[in-house]
Amino acid sequence: MKLRYKEMIIGGVFALPIVVGFVLFFAAPFLASLYYCFTKGLGGTEFVGLENFIHLIESDSFRLATANTVKFIFISVPVIIMLALILALLLNRKGKDISCFKTFFILPLVIPVASVILFWNIVFDEYGILNGILSSFVMWQPIDWLNTGWSFYILVTLYVWKNCGYNIILFLAGLNNIPEEYYEAARIDGGGRLICFFKITVPFLIPTGFFVFIISIINSFKVFREAYLIAGNYPYFDIYMLQHFMNNNFQNLNYQRLSTAAFLMMIVVFILVFILFRFENKISKNLQN
Repeated sequence: MKLRYKEMIIGGVFALPIVVGFVLFFAAPFLASLYYCFTKGLGGTEFVGLENFIHLIESDSFRLATANTVKFIFISVPVIIMLALILALLLNRKGKDISCFKTFFILPLVIPVASVILFWNIVFDEYGILNGILSSFVMWQPIDWLNTGWSFYILVTLYVWKNCGYNIILFLAGLNNIPEEYYEAARIDGGGRLICFFKITVPFLIPTGFFVFIISIINSFKVFREAYLIAGNYPYFDIYMLQHFMNNNFQNLNYQRLSTAAFLMMIVVFILVFILFRFENKISKNLQN
């Protein structure tokens, strides 16, 4: 018994830093944010119920940021998944060295964001490379692309370019895990490429595709870095994201609104992930049956 208690004490000592870190950097801030959601005033001295949530939903800046974020996810995530899958299928050639192509597609991930943004600013500035090229061929009035409606699609392109390589690697790993015997059996039975793709490749890639989908959504929320470096705290309204809204409220010390937005965002993401997991489990069971 003494040995058992000694082991428990030693284990508790080793686990103590993790527990302390969890309480200080996760549990305590989370509970404080939850408290701020239902209070107002300096230090959250007055309980107001759901008033903060009502004011948040009525806020024009919050609705603009939410609409832009949802629009960005609905456009960029399908584009990057389809592009990554197509490129992975093209690169998945047995017996061929594709390491150089993998390096080419993975390179944007290791380039610092600040360096990338500097280059993109040079290209899309009012006096940048793109306006110079267009002016040399046609009668073109230079425009500041990053302060027009095009800024949204420039941000989508930047997101796809920077994150596509990681998704390609994931899809290649999934493709390499598919047994070659299934394809050989399908060809013997007269199955063509389309049959092999929809009957073999797609079912086996569903777990990988689900993971890529979740990762792509998570990365789409990180696009704030690029948008912030491109246009600052208050960019053109087409690229004003939820992260801009939360960052500006943090700088203004509006902790109640910031906490309310973060809590509401957490609930939405949790529901979305729960639905996706249920959907993925249902598809997996249907495929097994």
